[in-house]
Amino acid sequence: MELLQSVDFWIGLLKIIWINIILSGDNAVVIALAARSLPPHQQRKAVFFGSGAAVVLRIGLTVVAAQLLQISYLQIIGGLLLLWIGIQLLSENEEGEGEHKEHGSLMSAVRTILIADLVMSLDNVIAVAAAAKGSTTLLILGLAISIPLVIFGSTLMIRLMERFPIIVTLGAALIGWVGGETIASDVTFMAFAQANTWLHHTAAAAGAVLVVLLGRYLQSRSGGEKEKA
Repeated sequence: MELLQSVDFWIGLLKIIWINIILSGDNAVVIALAARSLPPHQQRKAVFFGSGAAVVLRIGLTVVAAQLLQISYLQIIGGLLLLWIGIQLLSENEEGEGEHKEHGSLMSAVRTILIADLVMSLDNVIAVAAAAKGSTTLLILGLAISIPLVIFGSTLMIRLMERFPIIVTLGAALIGWVGGETIASDVTFMAFAQANTWLHHTAAAAGAVLVVLLGRYLQSRSGGEKEKA
């Protein structure tokens, strides 16, 4: 009871919740992009399971994130994964083919959400761990409370994407931007990046452009093949 009555405890909890609100914007975009092509009842499942599993993943990551970020080439691999995910989400066919296809798409959406969140959360969880100051209770409570916030954000993004298709392209560009930043943040480029401050922005912009151009190209090629068929 003393723990719950501690002012420091409540301040720490508010910090973790606020950090998650600020840092979960890109995660909400990924969840929305991955779930948008599913039927409504599948969308809810993808958002719920994807968000919940992603938060559990973050709790585990918090313990080892600082060490992982020091491994050479790990963020390069993670950034390339994000670029691939952004391209796939932008170019994917939104049409389903029966119940079996819907089930496969749900599993694919949840898998995509987890992979993207794993890469995007490496930097984020360090900020959360710092706010928790070693308190496992604070960490778990703060992340658990953030689940409905991520779910709400993802659901809102899906609705906006349905109404304004341009948001799909912007969302994919955001994933590409984060992917480029992640690659440039790898410990291998640390010395070069410190001497050349333009690297992060250039890599991020290149990632965004690559995802949009390649994603749109694959999307148009897929549409052309369907018309011929």
